[in-house]
Amino acid sequence: MTLAFQLVIPLILALVAVYAMARRVDVYAALCQGAGEGLGVLVKVLPAMVALMTAVYMLRASGLLEALAAPLAPLLTKLGIPPETIGLLLVRPISGNAALGVGSELMATYGVDSAIGRTAAVMLGCSETTFYTVAVYFGSAGVKKTRYAIPAALCADLAAFVAAGWAVKLCFGGG
Repeated sequence: MTLAFQLVIPLILALVAVYAMARRVDVYAALCQGAGEGLGVLVKVLPAMVALMTAVYMLRASGLLEALAAPLAPLLTKLGIPPETIGLLLVRPISGNAALGVGSELMATYGVDSAIGRTAAVMLGCSETTFYTVAVYFGSAGVKKTRYAIPAALCADLAAFVAAGWAVKLCFGGG
């Protein structure tokens, strides 16, 4: 069975190559064009990502995140959310890349097998970058007023964070 898993990626690449040849697509030119577009996206996204990650690190270094987490700790604990993940809770709806950086820091600090590391990983996987998604989808549709979309999406994020804490406790115990 492991051989089948080892062959999945090479088989997908081979199928894409065969499909491209059948459709007479210049794969190299398409790859170069996609890489160029990817660099363009990186140039647009990188400053915001750096700014958000810097802000989170500054908040953490100043002690503000811990000061904010202290009064919220009993509520977060009752909800099943480790208070140490408050930075992730604040950043995830804004930026996926910054949230990934915060999640990586949590896992480096507490360990990937800790309840905090596992909860952070599940939070990253089950929540959305709400403001980015709303901006992209509503912007592409020409919608100017989001009405209830943002509050509903933030409620969904909160539900995802709570579900992440509960899922880690249910599957791994403790927490």
